[in-house]
Amino acid sequence: MTINFSYDKKSVLQALRYHFLSRPEIRIMIIVVNVFAMASALLFYLKKILPFAFLMGSLLWFLLMLVFWFIMPMLVYRRNETFQDHFTMVFEQDGFTLGNERGSRPFSWKKLSKFMETPAFFYLYFDPRSFFLVPKGSLRDSDQVQELRHLLQEKVGR
Repeated sequence: MTINFSYDKKSVLQALRYHFLSRPEIRIMIIVVNVFAMASALLFYLKKILPFAFLMGSLLWFLLMLVFWFIMPMLVYRRNETFQDHFTMVFEQDGFTLGNERGSRPFSWKKLSKFMETPAFFYLYFDPRSFFLVPKGSLRDSDQVQELRHLLQEKVGR
């Protein structure tokens, strides 16, 4: 199966948000900050703490959401020229080939550690921090989506 695609900025930013928020260490940090913010709100309501502590908890929560929702995805998008290229991917039984205007490179399925699927993308992970996005919109129909999903499940696993 061969697909050609380029990236849409809005979709990539959403995909990067999903990646960041799916990381276990970030999830744990968000849960801890949310518990801290709720506890400070409750203690402020019960007049056990000063308004400053409640304000700091709320500010910390707001900054954390701002960083993970806006700042980090924009930084990754701007620093990575990959999102401006046009790609061709060829998926086969023994691996896949990724190419752009400057050349192409074959990859064995063994190079991938896992894959993840969202409504708009397939995430092909090489390791926990490096991945490649394959837009589902570049596939012709739902049969190709099913075929790629089956191939990835068979060769990579979740």
